[in-house]
Amino acid sequence: MDYHSPASFAEASALAANATGTTRFLAGGTDVLVQLRSDLVTPNTLIDIKKINGVQDITRNADGSWTIGVAATGAEMSEHAELVRDWPGVVEAMDLIGSTQVQGRATLTGNLCNGSPAADSVPAMVAAGVTVTVTGPDGSREVAVEDIPTGPGRTALNKGELISAVNIPARGANGGDAYLRFIPRTEMDIAVVGVGVNLRLEGDTITEARVSLGAVAPTVLLVEDCAKAIIGSTLDEAALDALAAAASAACNPIDDKRGTIAFRTEVSGVLATRAAKIAYARAKGEQA
Repeated sequence: MDYHSPASFAEASALAANATGTTRFLAGGTDVLVQLRSDLVTPNTLIDIKKINGVQDITRNADGSWTIGVAATGAEMSEHAELVRDWPGVVEAMDLIGSTQVQGRATLTGNLCNGSPAADSVPAMVAAGVTVTVTGPDGSREVAVEDIPTGPGRTALNKGELISAVNIPARGANGGDAYLRFIPRTEMDIAVVGVGVNLRLEGDTITEARVSLGAVAPTVLLVEDCAKAIIGSTLDEAALDALAAAASAACNPIDDKRGTIAFRTEVSGVLATRAAKIAYARAKGEQA
Protein backbone atom coordinates (compact mmCIF):
# COMPACT_ATOMS: atom_id res chain seq x y z
CA MET A 1 0.00 0.00 0.00
CA ASP A 2 1.29 3.44 -0.98
CA TYR A 3 0.75 6.15 1.65
CA HIS A 4 0.69 9.84 0.71
CA SER A 5 0.25 13.01 2.76
CA PRO A 6 -0.33 15.83 0.24
CA ALA A 7 -0.10 19.53 1.08
CA SER A 8 -3.04 20.65 -1.08
CA PHE A 9 -6.29 19.34 -2.50
CA ALA A 10 -4.88 19.75 -6.01
CA GLU A 11 -2.00 17.45 -5.09
CA ALA A 12 -4.40 14.98 -3.48
CA SER A 13 -6.55 14.98 -6.60
CA ALA A 14 -3.55 14.40 -8.86
CA LEU A 15 -2.38 11.49 -6.72
CA ALA A 16 -5.83 9.89 -6.87
CA ALA A 17 -6.18 10.50 -10.60
CA ASN A 18 -2.88 8.74 -11.32
CA ALA A 19 -3.36 5.90 -8.84
CA THR A 20 -4.20 2.35 -9.88
CA GLY A 21 -6.26 -0.17 -7.98
CA THR A 22 -8.26 0.87 -4.92
CA THR A 23 -7.81 4.38 -3.53
CA ARG A 24 -9.03 5.71 -0.18
CA PHE A 25 -8.80 9.18 1.36
CA LEU A 26 -8.06 9.46 5.07
CA ALA A 27 -9.65 12.31 7.05
CA GLY A 28 -11.06 11.04 10.34
CA GLY A 29 -10.50 7.40 9.44
CA THR A 30 -13.43 5.95 11.41
CA ASP A 31 -14.64 4.07 8.34
CA VAL A 32 -11.40 3.48 6.42
CA LEU A 33 -9.42 2.13 9.38
CA VAL A 34 -12.25 -0.20 10.40
CA GLN A 35 -12.43 -1.52 6.85
CA LEU A 36 -8.66 -2.05 6.84
CA ARG A 37 -8.63 -3.91 10.15
CA SER A 38 -11.58 -6.05 9.09
CA ASP A 39 -9.91 -6.91 5.77
CA LEU A 40 -12.95 -5.54 3.94
CA VAL A 41 -10.86 -3.14 1.87
CA THR A 42 -7.10 -2.94 1.46
CA PRO A 43 -6.32 0.19 -0.56
CA ASN A 44 -3.48 0.23 -3.03
CA THR A 45 -3.24 3.97 -2.39
CA LEU A 46 -4.05 5.74 0.89
CA ILE A 47 -4.13 9.54 0.70
CA ASP A 48 -4.05 11.28 4.10
CA ILE A 49 -5.54 14.77 3.73
CA LYS A 50 -5.21 15.88 7.37
CA LYS A 51 -2.11 18.00 6.74
CA ILE A 52 -3.78 20.22 4.14
CA ASN A 53 -4.16 23.76 5.45
CA GLY A 54 -7.61 24.56 6.85
CA VAL A 55 -9.09 21.07 6.86
CA GLN A 56 -10.01 21.28 10.56
CA ASP A 57 -11.39 24.82 10.46
CA ILE A 58 -14.99 25.73 11.21
CA THR A 59 -15.55 29.16 9.69
CA ARG A 60 -18.51 31.51 9.73
CA ASN A 61 -18.34 33.58 6.54
CA ALA A 62 -19.25 37.24 6.10
CA ASP A 63 -22.66 36.36 4.63
CA GLY A 64 -23.54 34.16 7.61
CA SER A 65 -22.87 30.87 5.83
CA TRP A 66 -20.47 28.27 7.21
CA THR A 67 -17.49 26.42 5.77
CA ILE A 68 -16.64 23.20 7.56
CA GLY A 69 -13.23 21.68 6.93
CA VAL A 70 -13.27 18.11 5.72
CA ALA A 71 -11.33 16.91 8.78
CA ALA A 72 -13.31 18.90 11.36
CA THR A 73 -14.63 16.36 13.82
CA GLY A 74 -18.03 15.81 15.37
CA ALA A 75 -16.60 16.74 18.76
CA GLU A 76 -15.30 20.04 17.40
CA MET A 77 -18.68 20.81 15.86
CA SER A 78 -20.51 20.06 19.12
CA GLU A 79 -18.18 22.39 21.00
CA HIS A 80 -18.70 25.28 18.56
CA ALA A 81 -21.42 27.35 20.25
CA GLU A 82 -22.25 29.55 17.23
CA LEU A 83 -22.62 26.59 14.89
CA VAL A 84 -24.80 24.77 17.41
CA ARG A 85 -26.97 27.86 17.76
CA ASP A 86 -27.41 28.26 13.99
CA TRP A 87 -27.73 24.61 12.92
CA PRO A 88 -28.56 22.43 15.94
CA GLY A 89 -30.08 19.71 13.75
CA VAL A 90 -26.90 19.26 11.71
CA VAL A 91 -24.76 19.18 14.85
CA GLU A 92 -27.03 16.81 16.77
CA ALA A 93 -27.08 14.41 13.82
CA MET A 94 -23.29 14.34 13.74
CA ASP A 95 -23.23 13.98 17.52
CA LEU A 96 -25.16 10.69 17.28
CA ILE A 97 -22.38 8.95 15.36
CA GLY A 98 -20.48 6.47 17.51
CA SER A 99 -18.91 6.80 20.92
CA THR A 100 -17.07 9.72 22.52
CA GLN A 101 -13.83 8.33 21.09
CA VAL A 102 -15.32 8.12 17.59
CA GLN A 103 -16.63 11.68 17.92
CA GLY A 104 -13.04 12.84 18.28
CA ARG A 105 -12.28 11.52 14.78
CA ALA A 106 -15.51 11.24 12.76
CA THR A 107 -16.24 13.86 10.09
CA LEU A 108 -19.21 15.00 8.03
CA THR A 109 -17.28 14.27 4.85
CA GLY A 110 -16.39 10.71 5.82
CA ASN A 111 -19.97 9.99 6.87
CA LEU A 112 -21.19 11.25 3.48
CA CYS A 113 -18.57 9.53 1.34
CA ASN A 114 -19.01 6.16 3.03
CA GLY A 115 -22.27 6.00 1.08
CA SER A 116 -24.41 4.42 3.79
CA PRO A 117 -28.17 4.98 3.40
CA ALA A 118 -28.33 5.01 7.21
CA ALA A 119 -25.71 7.73 7.72
CA ASP A 120 -26.98 10.10 10.42
CA SER A 121 -25.43 13.37 9.28
CA VAL A 122 -26.60 13.09 5.68
CA PRO A 123 -30.38 13.59 6.12
CA ALA A 124 -29.66 16.55 8.39
CA MET A 125 -27.31 18.08 5.81
CA VAL A 126 -29.79 17.49 2.99
CA ALA A 127 -32.58 19.13 4.99
CA ALA A 128 -30.29 22.09 5.68
CA GLY A 129 -29.48 22.54 2.00
CA VAL A 130 -25.79 21.82 2.49
CA THR A 131 -23.48 21.62 -0.50
CA VAL A 132 -19.94 20.32 -0.83
CA THR A 133 -17.01 21.58 -2.86
CA VAL A 134 -15.59 18.78 -4.99
CA THR A 135 -12.02 19.16 -6.24
CA GLY A 136 -10.79 17.09 -9.17
CA PRO A 137 -8.44 17.06 -12.15
CA ASP A 138 -10.64 19.60 -13.96
CA GLY A 139 -10.94 22.03 -11.04
CA SER A 140 -13.66 22.47 -8.44
CA ARG A 141 -17.45 22.26 -8.53
CA GLU A 142 -20.21 22.68 -5.97
CA VAL A 143 -22.59 19.75 -5.51
CA ALA A 144 -25.70 19.38 -3.35
CA VAL A 145 -25.23 16.75 -0.66
CA GLU A 146 -28.25 14.78 -1.88
CA ASP A 147 -26.51 14.31 -5.25
CA ILE A 148 -23.39 12.69 -3.79
CA PRO A 149 -24.66 9.21 -2.74
CA THR A 150 -25.76 7.03 -5.66
CA GLY A 151 -26.34 3.76 -3.79
CA PRO A 152 -25.08 1.77 -0.81
CA GLY A 153 -21.33 2.33 -0.64
CA ARG A 154 -21.30 4.37 -3.87
CA THR A 155 -20.98 8.08 -4.64
CA ALA A 156 -21.08 10.37 -7.65
CA LEU A 157 -17.40 11.32 -7.23
CA ASN A 158 -15.30 10.58 -10.30
CA LYS A 159 -11.75 9.23 -10.36
CA GLY A 160 -9.41 11.82 -8.91
CA GLU A 161 -12.19 13.77 -7.18
CA LEU A 162 -12.52 14.41 -3.47
CA ILE A 163 -14.59 16.69 -1.27
CA SER A 164 -12.57 19.73 -0.21
CA ALA A 165 -15.15 21.67 1.86
CA VAL A 166 -18.64 21.40 3.35
CA ASN A 167 -20.77 24.51 2.81
CA ILE A 168 -23.72 25.22 5.12
CA PRO A 169 -25.97 28.11 4.07
CA ALA A 170 -26.68 31.12 6.26
CA ARG A 171 -29.32 30.33 8.86
CA GLY A 172 -31.23 33.58 8.44
CA ALA A 173 -34.10 34.75 10.61
CA ASN A 174 -36.97 32.65 11.94
CA GLY A 175 -35.51 29.31 10.90
CA GLY A 176 -35.02 26.03 12.70
CA ASP A 177 -33.86 22.49 11.99
CA ALA A 178 -33.90 19.13 13.74
CA TYR A 179 -32.80 15.54 13.25
CA LEU A 180 -34.27 12.43 14.87
CA ARG A 181 -33.56 8.74 14.38
CA PHE A 182 -34.86 5.43 15.65
CA ILE A 183 -32.39 2.77 16.76
CA PRO A 184 -32.98 -0.59 18.51
CA ARG A 185 -30.58 0.25 21.34
CA THR A 186 -30.16 3.39 23.44
CA GLU A 187 -26.91 4.49 21.79
CA MET A 188 -24.16 3.62 19.31
CA ASP A 189 -26.35 1.85 16.78
CA ILE A 190 -27.19 2.34 13.11
CA ALA A 191 -30.36 4.22 12.26
CA VAL A 192 -33.39 2.15 11.33
CA VAL A 193 -35.02 5.42 10.23
CA GLY A 194 -33.59 8.95 10.29
CA VAL A 195 -35.44 12.20 9.54
CA GLY A 196 -34.09 15.73 9.05
CA VAL A 197 -36.41 18.76 8.94
CA ASN A 198 -35.49 22.37 8.21
CA LEU A 199 -38.04 25.17 7.98
CA ARG A 200 -38.57 28.93 8.09
CA LEU A 201 -41.48 30.97 9.41
CA GLU A 202 -43.23 34.25 8.76
CA GLY A 203 -45.14 34.84 11.93
CA ASP A 204 -46.50 31.39 12.78
CA THR A 205 -46.74 30.23 9.16
CA ILE A 206 -44.18 27.96 7.52
CA THR A 207 -42.92 29.57 4.31
CA GLU A 208 -39.98 27.28 3.50
CA ALA A 209 -39.27 23.65 4.33
CA ARG A 210 -36.99 20.76 3.44
CA VAL A 211 -37.53 17.23 4.75
CA SER A 212 -35.09 14.35 4.27
CA LEU A 213 -35.34 10.66 5.13
CA GLY A 214 -32.52 8.21 5.81
CA ALA A 215 -32.32 4.40 6.02
CA VAL A 216 -35.59 3.91 4.10
CA ALA A 217 -34.22 3.72 0.53
CA PRO A 218 -30.92 2.95 -1.26
CA THR A 219 -29.93 6.61 -0.80
CA VAL A 220 -31.01 9.42 1.50
CA LEU A 221 -34.20 11.05 0.18
CA LEU A 222 -35.17 14.71 -0.15
CA VAL A 223 -38.97 14.49 -0.08
CA GLU A 224 -40.69 17.46 -1.71
CA ASP A 225 -44.16 16.14 -0.85
CA CYS A 226 -43.26 16.36 2.84
CA ALA A 227 -42.27 20.00 2.41
CA LYS A 228 -45.48 20.75 0.50
CA ALA A 229 -47.51 19.18 3.29
CA ILE A 230 -46.39 21.77 5.83
CA ILE A 231 -45.60 24.92 3.79
CA GLY A 232 -48.37 27.44 4.29
CA SER A 233 -49.47 25.85 7.56
CA THR A 234 -48.96 26.62 11.23
CA LEU A 235 -48.04 22.97 11.73
CA ASP A 236 -51.54 22.10 12.85
CA GLU A 237 -52.79 18.52 13.15
CA ALA A 238 -53.93 18.38 9.53
CA ALA A 239 -50.49 19.45 8.31
CA LEU A 240 -48.78 16.95 10.60
CA ASP A 241 -51.02 14.16 9.35
CA ALA A 242 -50.24 15.12 5.74
CA LEU A 243 -46.52 15.23 6.57
CA ALA A 244 -46.60 11.76 8.13
CA ALA A 245 -48.48 10.33 5.16
CA ALA A 246 -46.04 11.88 2.68
CA ALA A 247 -43.02 10.56 4.61
CA SER A 248 -44.42 7.04 4.74
CA ALA A 249 -45.37 7.14 1.06
CA ALA A 250 -41.81 8.12 0.06
CA CYS A 251 -40.25 5.07 1.74
CA ASN A 252 -38.70 2.27 -0.25
CA PRO A 253 -37.04 0.27 2.53
CA ILE A 254 -35.84 -3.28 2.97
CA ASP A 255 -36.55 -5.96 5.56
CA ASP A 256 -33.52 -6.74 7.69
CA LYS A 257 -32.69 -7.74 11.25
CA ARG A 258 -33.04 -4.14 12.46
CA GLY A 259 -36.48 -3.42 11.05
CA THR A 260 -39.19 -4.56 8.67
CA ILE A 261 -40.53 -2.65 5.69
CA ALA A 262 -43.81 -2.00 7.51
CA PHE A 263 -42.04 -0.80 10.65
CA ARG A 264 -39.71 1.57 8.81
CA THR A 265 -42.61 2.97 6.80
CA GLU A 266 -44.65 3.67 9.92
CA VAL A 267 -41.77 5.12 11.94
CA SER A 268 -40.81 7.49 9.12
CA GLY A 269 -44.13 9.29 9.50
CA VAL A 270 -43.88 9.37 13.28
CA LEU A 271 -40.34 10.78 13.31
CA ALA A 272 -41.13 13.33 10.59
CA THR A 273 -43.89 14.86 12.70
CA ARG A 274 -41.73 14.88 15.84
CA ALA A 275 -38.75 16.45 14.06
CA ALA A 276 -41.01 19.06 12.43
CA LYS A 277 -42.37 20.06 15.84
CA ILE A 278 -38.85 20.53 17.20
CA ALA A 279 -37.72 22.53 14.14
CA TYR A 280 -40.86 24.68 14.39
CA ALA A 281 -40.24 25.40 18.07
CA ARG A 282 -36.62 26.31 17.34
CA ALA A 283 -37.71 28.64 14.53
CA LYS A 284 -39.94 30.42 17.06
CA GLY A 285 -37.12 30.62 19.57
CA GLU A 286 -38.95 28.37 22.01
CA GLN A 287 -36.44 25.52 22.09
CA ALA A 288 -32.67 25.32 21.97
